[in-house]
Amino acid sequence: MDEHSFLVNRERAVDYLNSLDKVFVNDQFLNWDSENRIKVRIVSARAYHSLFMHNMCIRPTPEELENFGTPDFTIYNAGMFPCNRYTTYMTSSTSVNLNLKRKEMVILGTQYAGEMKKGLFTLMHYLMPKRQILTLHSGCNMGKNGDVALFFGLSGTGKTTLSTDHNRFLIGDDEHCWSDKGVSNIEGGCYAKCIDLSGDKEPDIWNAIKFGTVLENVVFDEYTREVDYYDKSVTENTRASYPIEYITNAKIPCVGPHPKNVILLACDAFGVLPPVSKLTLAQTMYHFISGYTALVAGTEEGVKEPRATFSACFGAAFIMLHPTKYAAMLAEKMQKHGATGWLVNTGWSGGSYGSGSRIKLSYTRKIIDAIHSGSLLKETYTKTNIFGLAIPTKLEGVPTEILDPVNTWKDKTMYEETLLKLAGLFKNNFETFTNYKIGTNDDLTKEILAAGPNL
Repeated sequence: MDEHSFLVNRERAVDYLNSLDKVFVNDQFLNWDSENRIKVRIVSARAYHSLFMHNMCIRPTPEELENFGTPDFTIYNAGMFPCNRYTTYMTSSTSVNLNLKRKEMVILGTQYAGEMKKGLFTLMHYLMPKRQILTLHSGCNMGKNGDVALFFGLSGTGKTTLSTDHNRFLIGDDEHCWSDKGVSNIEGGCYAKCIDLSGDKEPDIWNAIKFGTVLENVVFDEYTREVDYYDKSVTENTRASYPIEYITNAKIPCVGPHPKNVILLACDAFGVLPPVSKLTLAQTMYHFISGYTALVAGTEEGVKEPRATFSACFGAAFIMLHPTKYAAMLAEKMQKHGATGWLVNTGWSGGSYGSGSRIKLSYTRKIIDAIHSGSLLKETYTKTNIFGLAIPTKLEGVPTEILDPVNTWKDKTMYEETLLKLAGLFKNNFETFTNYKIGTNDDLTKEILAAGPNL
């Protein structure tokens, strides 16, 4: 859109907000790294939106609020009030506009609170790399010995579940920065999926749902007010937004040293990726740029079989620069600080969706525990065909036969066909990135391309 259309929308939102008897204003921060934090002001029409952002951004102390001053960025959220569909570039009554020059965001015609969270994350993907700070769509936790792990993954791969571990300190579940000093959480809260939630399966998230938590899309008994977390009648995408302090083992302030492990999560519904693979630096870059997971039948209308989906850097909707720029920064930081890359499949084994079975969460947790402890690094590894992934020959607490996916398929011919199909999808997706140079003399580009599946 052009500047004029933005200003028309801005004026419309501000006029609507000015007409209300009450508006809600939040002055808050982004980034727990105090040297690189951003001051944001959110002006909204609904208390729900204000509480959501109160939970999700960093809450200033009374003294910081008193001396807050001029914000670095402002959001005008008019909520349900629509944009004018006849304004140039408008295609519906909903419009979400971000203007970097004016340092403003305008929201019209939608009551989805996540637009504000997403808009600010997009802003950070633009501002932080200018300071040589890498922005990451990842979860992050830290062991008692100070070992930090990053968890990348698209929706449904287990990013929040696996980063929220009662044996480790939670730095954050979704958005982070990696600077020369280490990692820092961008947010002040968590936005956890709560479909099928129970106190037994995920006690930390369960216990975080209390007064002040925002629940979205859930079904509850209007008389007892009891929530039915198993009810999917509205959507499977039920969510809980709560301050990070509601997690008992959260690390406050939410900062940590340089990561030791970088874990890329994929929910492979084709059932051909191993439960865990140790990656070379080039392979880590390849799978980071690819950002793979799979949709399964039933999640979207018309999906009859697994469908691969790729989101560059595990956050294509947020990145403002070319994906290879973020990948080069990640490679540099991993190499400098000695981090190991891992690919963990939380999806299917023994066949594709519909014939195989989902890898048990208890097995995935054993894998993650072995990565954290360092014991997995000491195991013996073999290489898989096509993808060339290094897989351990054994792992305590995980059945040996599932470590190499070919062992779990009864129909070996079907396994080979499915493996080749997925490899082809990876190749086709990566064609978009082959014309961009990474590293000195383009050397890293060649390594990354060679690290993909070999057909």
